[in-house]
Parts: sequence; C-alpha cells; structure tokens
Amino acid sequence: QVQVVESGGGSVQAGGSLRLSCTASGSIDSINIMHWYRQAPGKQREWVALISSGGGKNYAGSVKGRFTISRDNAKNTVSLQMNSLKVEDTAVYYCNAHVITSIFARDYWGQGTQVTVSS
Repeated sequence: QVQVVESGGGSVQAGGSLRLSCTASGSIDSINIMHWYRQAPGKQREWVALISSGGGKNYAGSVKGRFTISRDNAKNTVSLQMNSLKVEDTAVYYCNAHVITSIFARDYWGQGTQVTVSS
C-alpha cells in the first residue's frame, strides 16, 4: 500500500508565504512525476505545478514566479514554497504522486491541506 500525506497548510495574509510538504510512503520502487493541484470552493480542481524525478519543473501561469516546487527523491517528498500569496490562492491543495512498483504504476492522491489567504 502507498500513502500520500500533505502538511503545512494554514492561514496567512495576502503577500505572505507558506510552505507545503508531501510525503509518499509504502511499497514504492520509484516515483516519476509529482504534482500539486488545488481546488477552491465551488471550482474544479486545477493543476498548480509538477516536478519530474530528474528535477524538471513546470508551473501554471497563475503561480509562475511566486511558487517554487522541489523534491527529495531519497525521501519521496515534494514541497511547494508559496510566496506573495493572493486571496485567490485560497484552496485545498492536493499532492499527486505517480508511483511505480514492481507490479504496476498508478497515481496516488493525498487528502489535501487547506490554504487560506485573507486580505
């Protein structure tokens, strides 16, 4: 079994910073791509950023230049440093890991962590 757990959410004023972390554990041979997604109230889940096992990164236009994704392959963790936060960044943030085992490859999701940005 594989578990994905996020942490680091909270409340902050606009212009502030938060750092989210996500750890995957269990029967894992390797993790290919790790993503961050978010879902605001009443809206569909949207992709935020990704990082490959080789360190390649990509960001949604709405967060580019403000958010930084990083990972530690040895620890199966991914982090999201969020700076210059805006009210519209308020959402539940989810981690997604594309896990590869000796038997299969599939995506696993965390339970989400709330980020609230106030004006």
